[in-house]
Amino acid sequence: MKKVIIIGASSGIGAALVPIFITENFQVGITGRRANLLQNIQQIAPQQIHFQSFDVNQTNAIEELETLVNKMGGLDILIYSAGLGDENPNLDFEIENSGIETQVQAFVKISTWAYNFFKKQQQGHLVIISSIAALISNPIAPAYNACKAFQSNYTFALLKKSLNEKSNIAITDIRPGFVDTAMAKGDGLFWVASPTKAAQQIYKAIKQKKDVVYITKRWWLIAFVIQKLPRFILKRM
Repeated sequence: MKKVIIIGASSGIGAALVPIFITENFQVGITGRRANLLQNIQQIAPQQIHFQSFDVNQTNAIEELETLVNKMGGLDILIYSAGLGDENPNLDFEIENSGIETQVQAFVKISTWAYNFFKKQQQGHLVIISSIAALISNPIAPAYNACKAFQSNYTFALLKKSLNEKSNIAITDIRPGFVDTAMAKGDGLFWVASPTKAAQQIYKAIKQKKDVVYITKRWWLIAFVIQKLPRFILKRM
């Protein structure tokens, strides 16, 4: 039975992925800060779901993660779905820094651990839930979009590293558009997917070991347009 760990599974996309992996006969490890929510999710399938409650920003986060891996008896796929999406129009440093800690520092800490773990066991799959926000800056949430750009760029670097080393490590960058979770903020949102629909498409992309995928699929069109727009237009968006 294959084993997957979802970092940030107490709500949103992370939580929506759990029942899909259960149906596909995985052992599922879930992490998050809120132990009560993780316990509730575990009740879906107590024999298949294992949880470890911790904050990715904790100094002992890797030790907590390793405890979960040992509890499960191994690891085949690690999904990093932890993130913060606070708007910050007043440019409050604490809000910016909080996002950076989770989506850059903790992300690198977990990702490098996972890559080295998979390299040692000579196989594995690292999946990063970034965002289409990686493609464009946002004056209302500067750190969020910048952090997602960092994640996508770093994930691509790990993909190139895996290819250069001829390792059996798959790397996938998942770039959702708007999904109906607490992360989706603002007026006039469009093409908003349910967490279940997003999770179904994410699972399919993981199964196919795609390098990059937009969720839902139609968001590739927005990505294509953004990447073709001249800077003078992007400055006004």
